[in-house]
Amino acid sequence: MSLISLWVSSPDTHSERRLGLDLTVHQLKLKLEPITGIPLGAQTISLRRTATGAAADHPGQLVALLDQDSKTLADYGAQEYMTIRVESSDPHARGLAGQFTDDSQVEKFELTPEEYAARGDTVLAWKMRNQIGRFAPPAPATSDPGLAPTLPADLVPGARCQVALSDELSRRGTVRFVGPTEFGAKDGSVWVGVEWDEPVGKNDGAVEGQRYFQTGPQRASFVRPDKVTVGDFPELDPFADDDDEGEDEEMEM
Repeated sequence: MSLISLWVSSPDTHSERRLGLDLTVHQLKLKLEPITGIPLGAQTISLRRTATGAAADHPGQLVALLDQDSKTLADYGAQEYMTIRVESSDPHARGLAGQFTDDSQVEKFELTPEEYAARGDTVLAWKMRNQIGRFAPPAPATSDPGLAPTLPADLVPGARCQVALSDELSRRGTVRFVGPTEFGAKDGSVWVGVEWDEPVGKNDGAVEGQRYFQTGPQRASFVRPDKVTVGDFPELDPFADDDDEGEDEEMEM
């Protein structure tokens, strides 16, 4: 099954999803109901070109109305980073729409930044104790070629990889860049540019105005080589249920 990245947009939601080109419109509607909250029978779906620089709620140029349940996304000419716009044809058939975004009735617990920093039972305190993320000790300087780390021979662009972000959290992607960078020029360190399977990154392959490779928004990060394991890591099912990993501040650019 060929997967592509598409934006899914509705009056209450906007997110990036990996969808198979062989999905029929009927199968797509089944997947869109829990995402958008709009019941299957009330969904009106259109495929649109995503306007560069436009706001998330911008409809984009219409490509096709997905009004034949038996046709597939491929039949309608879906391409990377187009937008699937979902509207409700029945204003009374709201389903779960609105329940995901209306927090007016939710009792909130709030802390000031100072109160949060003073607590010892927070993610921030755990990171400080374990020297993770921005609290990690600086990497040793490697400006001397004799001190440069030896990289694995299979750590090359195009290789599938898994990146350890902490003792318990790892993510998968594809290596797209290996080498020194402008943001690491001071210590001569080598960074690995990874294109993530999911939109969990920090950038699109460019850092501080310098481009190292090209991918979609929030699909790229730069990590240290010792965090990367190359191997046969297949892409995970994007619709599988994942446990909530909590807040994580990754060691990446």
